Amino acid sequence: MLRETRHETLLTILGDEGVLPIGEIAKRLGVSEATARRDLTELGRAGRLTRVYGGAVASPRPDEERPFGEVAVDDLVDKTAVARRAARLVADGDVVLLDIGTTTLQLAKLLRGRPITIVTSNLAIYDELRDDPEVTLILLGGQVRSNYRSVVGFLTESNIRQLHVGRLFLGASGVLPDGSVLDSTHVEVPVKRAMLGSSREVVLLATAGKFPGDTGLARICGPQQINTLITNETSDPATLEVFREAGVEVVTV
Repeated sequence: MLRETRHETLLTILGDEGVLPIGEIAKRLGVSEATARRDLTELGRAGRLTRVYGGAVASPRPDEERPFGEVAVDDLVDKTAVARRAARLVADGDVVLLDIGTTTLQLAKLLRGRPITIVTSNLAIYDELRDDPEVTLILLGGQVRSNYRSVVGFLTESNIRQLHVGRLFLGASGVLPDGSVLDSTHVEVPVKRAMLGSSREVVLLATAGKFPGDTGLARICGPQQINTLITNETSDPATLEVFREAGVEVVTV
């Protein structure tokens, strides 16, 4: 396992489970305890985790994550255009899974009054649709992340793995030139990966500002796991071509 991948995996494990001893960390990563200690030292120097007696715990970084309400108004015209096109994919009677994020919130607003089932870990979507008599709304359980209006953790992942939905609308923090889809918060990544595994079709919603971009801590997936990409006409042409070459239907608005 590459060092960067180990670090990503380690932060995800600590974020989900809290404090772990050195021996357990080494076992989970499939490395020696000496290598695990080096990884902890490097991540500790970077401020990504806190060393405690015999082990480590992931360090919270609330100062680096903007509140959901602030992010929601960024590129609102682009987000609304993407969401409007995505809404056309949803038919009455569908069961859809909506990821966290502000573009999926715009999509939820456009789905009000539709006789569909929406499953989500997005608390903003819950607030938007909880009084809608037409929408059957299923809120996943888990640990509440108040700053970004979502639920995460092993309970959320367990809930998702019991589902099999027709379509997932996936959000992202950034998309690399090679088509790698990124997220900026490691505790969200296991939830997103579980969503990928529980959906027959995956639609990535990403505005032009995400292409190409290195905004993101962890890789969610590659273009091979995406069926459809909906983005803006001004998105980076070279990155979009990578998706097309991977067999992804690219829709620009």
